Amino acid sequence: MTAGEAAADGSGEELLVVAGEASGDLHGARLLAELRRLRPGLRAFGMGGAELRAAGLEAVADSSEVAVVGVVEVFRMLPRIRQVFAALLAAVDRRRPRAAVLIDFPDFNLRLAGRLARRGIPVIYYVSPQVWAWRRGRVRTIARRVDRMLVLFAFEEEFYRRAGVPAVHVGHPLVDEVPRLPSAWDREPVAGEPYRLALLPGSRRSEVAALLPVMLAAAARLAAELPVAVSLIRAPSIPEALLAGHLEAWRQGLAASGERRQGGGAAAPMVPAAPAVEMPAAQGLALPPPAPQMPPVEGVQGLPMPPPVRVVGEDRFGAIADSHLALCASGTATLEVGLLGTPMIVLYRLALWSFVLAKLLVRLPNFAMVNLVLGREAVPELLQGEAEPERIAAEARRLLADGEARARMRAALAELRPRLGEGGASRRAAEQVAAVLAGLRAGGGPGARRTLATATAPAATATATEAGAAEPRRSRQARDGAPAA
Repeated sequence: MTAGEAAADGSGEELLVVAGEASGDLHGARLLAELRRLRPGLRAFGMGGAELRAAGLEAVADSSEVAVVGVVEVFRMLPRIRQVFAALLAAVDRRRPRAAVLIDFPDFNLRLAGRLARRGIPVIYYVSPQVWAWRRGRVRTIARRVDRMLVLFAFEEEFYRRAGVPAVHVGHPLVDEVPRLPSAWDREPVAGEPYRLALLPGSRRSEVAALLPVMLAAAARLAAELPVAVSLIRAPSIPEALLAGHLEAWRQGLAASGERRQGGGAAAPMVPAAPAVEMPAAQGLALPPPAPQMPPVEGVQGLPMPPPVRVVGEDRFGAIADSHLALCASGTATLEVGLLGTPMIVLYRLALWSFVLAKLLVRLPNFAMVNLVLGREAVPELLQGEAEPERIAAEARRLLADGEARARMRAALAELRPRLGEGGASRRAAEQVAAVLAGLRAGGGPGARRTLATATAPAATATATEAGAAEPRRSRQARDGAPAA
């Protein structure tokens, strides 16, 4: 192989890739698969989950080890988080990657970006921290540490460019990842068929602990009045055993509640007080008070009425599309449900300090990502004390019964795919990374580090050649005044 062929092939190139959550693992895997088509000789190492490993990542650490939310959880895991952080830096020092692709997960990745900058490693950041929603001061840190920001939403590109951050809008990978599937509401109803309810309690253990008991309790209340079958959608990062444990506790609670009712005693609370979770970035403005202890669930005759529940891990998109309604944790999952056109209710619960902090810092009219993208409250949002079984069940009954309200919601959700842009986001992101790598190879690699100019063409038309662009500017060491380690 000639030197020119090696340069085009990417042979001998090392790339650090770091994703810390389930959505980042999926988006990163799609990017890496496209990048390896452009530069098949590339070797990638870093942190990710099953999706990135399947795409060829050599994992230094698994993302599930650090994907925690909330101060208590972070402090509990801090020793392991520090170990993972040190292991990644040790691998960087040993392997000297040509560049790094950091995916979302800002509290970890922005710190890592600072360490990489000192080492002269160019940083490409994929999936922007939502600094436009809260903690806007972070944009100054990003400007110092990130060489190119690849953003999912068009408005983010201009936001970052105004702040001096080279940014390129590549589009949202969910447009390709979520298929177009027929909706349950478009099929002819079958006599005696139950309403199908999808539960999406989140991709973090703490989210599941906080939201799944509430969702199950609401499903039981709904089943006391309507025929309901439940599909519990398991995120790839959530072990089956964790969901099985929650389901068993729920069934035991229902049974105990029923026995007390039949015996004339006071019913024990069916749902234990679930731990509140840290609110992710871009969560809401008008926040209700903290969630109280949740009441027991009663059936038609004062007895619990458990609906049938099946856990879905493999064909989760098919199960969501085949559902009449979804109860969904706030986050990326709301976009997935929205792209499938399934009516939904979005839920979230916070720790008290997070509620106070969000009320002070967040300046957004809605907290659900699907509503933020659509620019209005197209789907109901229940936060804190509003996210309790009786209120959720009442909202679910309304949507199942009110055809006009349901039609309005489905029409709004149909706008979502065009709002997220054209398909091919992962390919465009990979072209940007390939252009950076090609420019660095031509300029001498990390040892001659340079800040990378963005492509001038819009992402929808940019190619690896057009994006290319590693134009010489001041080195990061010179700009930051930080010596290379």
